[in-house]
Amino acid sequence: MDRRAFLIASAAAGFGLGTSVLPASALALLGEVSREIPSTGQRLPVIGMGSWITFNVGRSEKLRRARCKVLEEFFVRGGGLIDSSPMYGSSEEVIGWCLERQGGSHLMLTATKVWTVSKSGGISQMETSQKLWGERPLDLIQIHNLVDWEVHLETLKAWKADRRLEYLGITTSHGRRHDDMAAIMAAEPLDFVQFTYNIADREAEKRLLPMAADRGQAVIINRPFQGGRLIDRLSRHPLPEWAAEIKCENWAQVLLKFVVSHPAVTCAIPATSQVEHMRQNMAAGYDPLPDRSMLQRMIAHVESL
Repeated sequence: MDRRAFLIASAAAGFGLGTSVLPASALALLGEVSREIPSTGQRLPVIGMGSWITFNVGRSEKLRRARCKVLEEFFVRGGGLIDSSPMYGSSEEVIGWCLERQGGSHLMLTATKVWTVSKSGGISQMETSQKLWGERPLDLIQIHNLVDWEVHLETLKAWKADRRLEYLGITTSHGRRHDDMAAIMAAEPLDFVQFTYNIADREAEKRLLPMAADRGQAVIINRPFQGGRLIDRLSRHPLPEWAAEIKCENWAQVLLKFVVSHPAVTCAIPATSQVEHMRQNMAAGYDPLPDRSMLQRMIAHVESL
């Protein structure tokens, strides 16, 4: 156990709590960075957890138990938001299976998506997702890649009014459909928006990130590693000396700290199936974050490789 994990565990014991329910105030004292969700003021740790591919392990109990260890590490390190989708195979079912065995966590914000057509199809899919995650209401439902978004948004508004969910949002990925995203962000009362942003894909800086800040919309960032391609590319090169200035021990932390340093970013959602990689990812959510000068050094260095 490293120093931060030891401090987290010790603090949790001091509160008489399990590590997965350590108060956010205690984690903040340890340097965990969190941001407000503008529509409610709820604070969310800047590193969350994605589940695309990584939690799609089917019925294998061995693989499911391995994913439970990843989830446990996420909670121990102060994780908050877990993101999934019906598009991700068995991921929702596996997450729910793990949560049931770990007793859940009242710090967790559950985020999934609706990814189908028609009102009845969307309602059926969302009700299935709720059963897979567990009987507690889902916190956030997002319209995945804007599929049939006008129909689903009306349902989500009604569910929110009936307190069947806390937050609603929309998503896109791979840098697609920014014009459509911007139009919906400008016209609709969204709590969350989700799109791609990383050190190599910075298109969101031009419009979507500033618009989200202006409109009071929380931002979830997907593909912070370009689906792993950035890690593969950069791992062939030594970590630069300046990485130590922002307490980065590996390229994953450099890439994540770049993303969450943007003030409009609420949370990034890297996905992993490895406990050690989760440990590395979560460490990026602690101070210090890079300042403007360091961000320029980071961009220049990556572009030079």
